[in-house]
Amino acid sequence: MQYEAKTPDEYIDLIPEERKEVMQNLRKVIKENLPKGFSEVISYKMIGYVVPHQLYPDGYHCDPKLPLPFMNIASQKNFIAVYHSGIYANPELMNWFVGEYPKYVKTKLDMGKSCIRFKKIDQIPMKLIGELATKMTPQEWITMYESKVKNK
Repeated sequence: MQYEAKTPDEYIDLIPEERKEVMQNLRKVIKENLPKGFSEVISYKMIGYVVPHQLYPDGYHCDPKLPLPFMNIASQKNFIAVYHSGIYANPELMNWFVGEYPKYVKTKLDMGKSCIRFKKIDQIPMKLIGELATKMTPQEWITMYESKVKNK
């Protein structure tokens, strides 16, 4: 599902009622744990956490007018999604997350390259998502992005 929101608060207002509380909680956990320097915006019609142009003037290589994306959260048709670009770019971070996940949730991890899907919204491991958010500063993400993503 895509929502035509201009702000994160507007995005929350537009999603189905039964998902509002969990999305608000997910948003709160991420904002409380992300290192300083990331900005919360609407990015790709989702709530996004980006490296703003003030810190990285080059922006996103696919469209330099956009700030460099890092994390997103979204209410999709059949699940809540957490997108984390660091997991995609850093195999060690991916291995850490995959290893930690079963300590928090008994159901099988449903994950793509950077997308973690939660079909049972009452089983989102908020503490684990919060810890994941702490794992990379904006500068660390810029360095990794430039070495592993931008020029590939």
